[in-house]
Amino acid sequence: MINFKEILYYSKLNTEIIGEIIIVKSDMGLKRIEIIEDSFKKFKNDCDLKEITLIESVKECSDVAEQINEYFNRERSNFDLKMDLSGTEFRKRVWEELLKIPYGELRSYSDIAKAIGKDKAVRAIGQANKFNPIPIIIPCHRVIGKNKKLIGYAGNHTDIQEKLLNFEKSNKEYIINKEYT
Repeated sequence: MINFKEILYYSKLNTEIIGEIIIVKSDMGLKRIEIIEDSFKKFKNDCDLKEITLIESVKECSDVAEQINEYFNRERSNFDLKMDLSGTEFRKRVWEELLKIPYGELRSYSDIAKAIGKDKAVRAIGQANKFNPIPIIIPCHRVIGKNKKLIGYAGNHTDIQEKLLNFEKSNKEYIINKEYT
């Protein structure tokens, strides 16, 4: 019996807005974006435990890095990347709904719950956001509390959420004008 080990590639990317992020890809597509260094350390340990080979490769992650750079350079508001998502069907439905939130706009957890037909699943929406493996690409930063407050982004890193929201807010008109000219 042949035992195939999963191989994942990763690359670090410095962004001016939120600092260093780590891109993780499989042969199938984008697997993760880590915006918190400690989260990447935990992920690396999990890979070791699961016997997943993790290889640093700027080349393998270059398409993702290019699009993220374009996003932070005000040249892109949407992403066109193959994704290799792991999660429950419910989480995947939530992530699909998050992809529909326009650049620079906000939705509440309640809005997302209603949009997927699960009005009472607000806390579960929060958990799906928490486990979003590819923030920025799947824009969970655009989801806020019903009271308009930032809550629970990447654990308790609402400072990163605020930076992303302020970035999009200040560039929204520029991006929209650029896309239609």
